[in-house]
Amino acid sequence: MFWRKKQVVAPPVETGSAVATPGKAESTVPKGKEVKAEKLPGPKGIPSLVGKYLIEKKEREPNWVWRLAAVERKSAKGEQAFDIRIFNGPEAVEKRIKVKDYTSLDAHPELIHYEGWYNKESKQVELEEKKVVPKVTIFSQAEIRKKIEELSEPGSSVFFYLTASPASGGPLGRGAALVELNPKYPGPKQKKYNVYAVNVEGTELSSKRMKLFDSDKAKSINSYIKERHYNPYQQG
Repeated sequence: MFWRKKQVVAPPVETGSAVATPGKAESTVPKGKEVKAEKLPGPKGIPSLVGKYLIEKKEREPNWVWRLAAVERKSAKGEQAFDIRIFNGPEAVEKRIKVKDYTSLDAHPELIHYEGWYNKESKQVELEEKKVVPKVTIFSQAEIRKKIEELSEPGSSVFFYLTASPASGGPLGRGAALVELNPKYPGPKQKKYNVYAVNVEGTELSSKRMKLFDSDKAKSINSYIKERHYNPYQQG
């Protein structure tokens, strides 16, 4: 008597949107229907072509432009064409939003500054502005210094929105610098002014702040602030 070996059928294995059973000649996935998910690249600095477009055509401030990040994917507009979304990396980190790729921003459109496409071969760039920096008064160096020197009551303060600092939020994106007339001055080892980085919620300063430095000279504080107090959407 001959014994027939029992055939062992492996359990189904998922393949995309359908299920295939090993050992069977026929697939349960209709021919031509399998679609392999496109692996999208992660965030990176904005392409040179796009950066130059923002600076030259949109008249955006260069230092601000080159600090932006981008995610992209292949575009149907050509072999060398790419859809692109531009955002502020530190803002995403502050909000604890992980931007993995282009589609990650589908759920967070509030982070997108520009969206559009570009073509490496034809050098074409088309971007739509999605996020506008609110209007805010930008003070000159002379105005900043004057406001600091006008502080007269111990503990009184004045603040300026910034585009770069350890803080976050606000019209210029990186919180504000708050200059305080030191209430302990002229005590031992006390300097006249304390300078803090302060988070901004909307346009209002939050209670969260960190000390940057102290100084007796309004001129030194003025230089620090002016380097970081400008409209990132405009050159000059």
